[in-house]
Amino acid sequence: MYILGINAYHGDAAAALVKDGELVGGRLQTVTRSANERFYDLIDRFYKVTGVPIVLNTSFNENEPIVCTPRDAIDCFLKTRIDVLYLGNCVVRREA
Repeated sequence: MYILGINAYHGDAAAALVKDGELVGGRLQTVTRSANERFYDLIDRFYKVTGVPIVLNTSFNENEPIVCTPRDAIDCFLKTRIDVLYLGNCVVRREA
């Protein structure tokens, strides 16, 4: 994994990284197919659909400690307005 400070990145991702003219925070990370094929392919598919070759990884929590387990993820999903939750090969969708 290579890490580059977000301040150094300019391009299509800027809208996702800046709110009201201020840097939201975080760091840009890259992944190779050999390091994590599944995640690489997800980013590649997202790029083909949107034209943006970046996914934004944020902390997954709602006014609680960061999600660390599948149970935490399900609890957070149930308490929030998240539409879809992916856990490994499982997909949980909220009813419309």
